Amino acid sequence: MPPRRVQSKEAATRCAVLIIPGIVLGAFGFGTWAVIDRLCVDYLIRKRGENGLAIAFLVLYAIFFPLTIAPYLRVFYTAQTNPGAVPWTDDREREEQEKERYKRSQPSRSWWKKPKREDAEQGPWNPPDQDPDSPGLENFYSKNVFVCEGDGRPKWCSDCRAWKPDRAHHSRELGHCIRKMDHLCPWVGGMISETAFNFFVQFTFWCMCYCIVCLGLSVHCLLNQRNEPEGVDGVTIAAVALSALFGFFAFGMTFTSGGMLIRNKTNIDMLRKDNIVRLAVRVPRGTPSTPNYQTITYPLAPYSQSPVPDSQVHGYHPTTSSDSTTASRDQQASRTFAIIKSEPGENPWDLGYYGNFKDVMGNTIWEWMFPIRHSPCCDHDSMESDYKLGPVVEEMAKRVDLPRKRSKSEHAVEMMEAR
Repeated sequence: MPPRRVQSKEAATRCAVLIIPGIVLGAFGFGTWAVIDRLCVDYLIRKRGENGLAIAFLVLYAIFFPLTIAPYLRVFYTAQTNPGAVPWTDDREREEQEKERYKRSQPSRSWWKKPKREDAEQGPWNPPDQDPDSPGLENFYSKNVFVCEGDGRPKWCSDCRAWKPDRAHHSRELGHCIRKMDHLCPWVGGMISETAFNFFVQFTFWCMCYCIVCLGLSVHCLLNQRNEPEGVDGVTIAAVALSALFGFFAFGMTFTSGGMLIRNKTNIDMLRKDNIVRLAVRVPRGTPSTPNYQTITYPLAPYSQSPVPDSQVHGYHPTTSSDSTTASRDQQASRTFAIIKSEPGENPWDLGYYGNFKDVMGNTIWEWMFPIRHSPCCDHDSMESDYKLGPVVEEMAKRVDLPRKRSKSEHAVEMMEAR
């Protein structure tokens, strides 16, 4: 299914992501004219006769300008067409369509604006779906590891009224949960998430190199023009100012995004107050709870109306045994998960500096340099987990003395039983 295009719910944001990229492209256009025509051709070649220096700058410009503009256009296109949004459920989609039809039928109220919320979780709370066969739940327990709450169920998005995929966060601007969301960047026209982060890193790096070339050329011309009778040209001053401004911005973004890249983190991860991650890790079927961890077995038994311990959250009652009405086939196909949590600051997805780099930027030097394809981390087809797991998960399992992983022979027996 092709990704669903989503737009910001706020008019100011929609306006910004359309106007600011136009300003950026205008700056690139001015820089191209200033560097090639005014500074290199008119000033260095025709006026000063510095042909070798002018050709050197022209060659550098011809290299770094395409390297800068290509990832910029790619990240802009990706942010507009595929921001990594998690599709709504059918009920949520129908509700949104009803809202849009209502708005169109009430033109007299178009001036009215809803009060803004600071955070999605501060809005009206829609409780998690208590149905054991809740749509989308099987997408989580079909894998061996997934992010969960304290009760063993996946995280719940109150706004989307759906289960959140691992590392997904709700965007108030787009009204969707976004996979591995980083930030909404008006400079590149939209949301930076797992689908665009590698292109964004390429753009900021090459833009920094591009601005260094422009700044070096314009400063050289500025210093020479100060000693000439005609004085300093206004185009030269503008070129110095723009290249310094954009260069400072590009350097800061390259440094920041590069740091998050090699640590496999996002801006959202850095800003989280609670750095603890809970994981549901598959263990041998029927493993009981221990003082170190609780267990939950999927598919879930029908919701229990019995009192729930205070340690449970959201009103759910995890169980380690199937209900009497559950078919024996379902019992044989069941999966048991242990609920473990990380220490503050631990990152279960840290693959090491080089592993983190390749997980985002790709496996070849051509993917590192050019905006060829999306990051490998956008592939969620693995049956292990949504994202590659690092050695921290093994350390978390050892701390609570989880049972060993099933051998291939045990896994084959389990599959035969399910059949």
